[in-house]
Amino acid sequence: MESTAIIALAAAIAVAVSVAFAAMAQGRFATAAMEAMGRQPEAAKDIRGSLLIPLALMEALAIYGMLVAILLVGKI
Repeated sequence: MESTAIIALAAAIAVAVSVAFAAMAQGRFATAAMEAMGRQPEAAKDIRGSLLIPLALMEALAIYGMLVAILLVGKI
């Protein structure tokens, strides 16, 4: 395989893995938060507030994967 093909494949894998794991983590986290809100509706506001920061950090991981892919594609 040529080096450009290997770099392109690495970029695709970087995006796929980072986005897949970030999406799974966000789904599990949101599910747990919704279940907690269902059990204690009076605490929904606090749970929702606590939900935003971790979701933003998980999304940042996916963005870092995309950044790695962009840097790899820049080498082609």
